[in-house]
Amino acid sequence: MKSAPRIYLVHAAEVSIPPIVASFRAAWPEAQLANLLEDSFMPDLAADGRLTDAMIGRFVHIGEYCVKAGADAILFACSAFGPAIEECRRQLKIPVLKPNEAMYERLVQKDCSVSLLATFPPSIPSMVTEIKETAKAAGTKIKLGTHLVDGALAALQGNNPDEHNRLIVEMAARQQCDIIAFAQFSMAPALKLAVARTSTPILTTPDSAVAKLKTMLA
Repeated sequence: MKSAPRIYLVHAAEVSIPPIVASFRAAWPEAQLANLLEDSFMPDLAADGRLTDAMIGRFVHIGEYCVKAGADAILFACSAFGPAIEECRRQLKIPVLKPNEAMYERLVQKDCSVSLLATFPPSIPSMVTEIKETAKAAGTKIKLGTHLVDGALAALQGNNPDEHNRLIVEMAARQQCDIIAFAQFSMAPALKLAVARTSTPILTTPDSAVAKLKTMLA
């Protein structure tokens, strides 16, 4: 009998680990998880101001390590590094998922308006591009608005998750759209509070990613 797939989760921030692990435990507890944290990615990206060739190479090296360690699939939980993850995927022979692509696929199933809420500013430009490209490939029209939840990430990094969640919920409650999308994995814990404040459907990256991986590998 085949053992459960071994999935490596690669993080650029410690705060993304609990949400994705919680999603796996809820939807696919049999999966074998391994977490890798490289928390210099985000400050290096901010310092460089762009995604450099050296940074892309670092992602490829991490992917190669995961393969050697027996990974059946890799899920990157860092939304500001799309091109680096794509290069990693081109060079590896196992499934490699960008953090948000499963959520994008759900967003573009039909014409709709979307509010993308984010807590990490550098992730927004690449996510906007990726959503538009996904919608174009799907043949649907998406009216996309982006909203930075200012102060939320700082609150979470300052060990104040209640304030982090409150800021996200307040932003979600103000949206007028068909679907709300949470950009960062670390935003997922605010979901339960947010759904109590708005009737608009909310998609999170961890739940979407787990569902896609389970379909691919289970």
